[in-house]
Amino acid sequence: MQQVFVKSQAVSKDCIRIEGDDVNHIVNVLRMKIGEKIRVSDDSNRSYFCHISSLDRDCVIVDIDSVDEVGTELENDIYLFQGLPKSDKMELIIQKSVELGVKKITPVAMKNCVVKLDNKKAISKNKRWQAIAESAAKQSKRTIIPEVAMPMSYKEAMESAKNLDIILVPYENERGMEATREVLNGIERGKSIGIFVGPEGGFAEDEVNNLPDNAHRISLGRRILRTETAGLATLSMLVFCLDQ
Repeated sequence: MQQVFVKSQAVSKDCIRIEGDDVNHIVNVLRMKIGEKIRVSDDSNRSYFCHISSLDRDCVIVDIDSVDEVGTELENDIYLFQGLPKSDKMELIIQKSVELGVKKITPVAMKNCVVKLDNKKAISKNKRWQAIAESAAKQSKRTIIPEVAMPMSYKEAMESAKNLDIILVPYENERGMEATREVLNGIERGKSIGIFVGPEGGFAEDEVNNLPDNAHRISLGRRILRTETAGLATLSMLVFCLDQ
């Protein structure tokens, strides 16, 4: 079933008005017809099962059949702080982490990052990254489109994460999956979670040794994972523990 996101103002009692780029996609790319089913989410975190009742070049009207009472979101808000990786790895990380339920992704400039982004490049990258997040949210039937923040420094990232309930720091020198299981099993539903993932060169020593009180260094097993794998592995573990 096709997924579309709209503003809450587009939703009335019995129908929803779809405008913008989604109209071209529905009419000219998917060639959907009147009566076909579609799922619509608004920016108030509500989702609806609908069917198309009207199609034209500028607008698609869908009638509401029912409200999605279950939804697809986790009870826990999860924030991924990803050390800037090389090449197009960030695109894969964004796509898959959105599929796994992350709420927000923040690229982080750490000491061992090879990639350096000036403001012009960061703005251009962020626009593409946000588009990838939206596409992944549609594919995975998310109720929200996760935000991809502008890149920030490690210090700024830690400052923004200090009010989260718990921070997880996958670290290759940390040993013992039993401790990881204990930390993950101790996370209560509804608690906010931050995940900090180092870049290809790993965390600098001072970055991983001076963590706030709500941070836990965890192991992801005996093997060394690539930066594009570590965050996704952590998210997968959290989904297993927290999803209903």
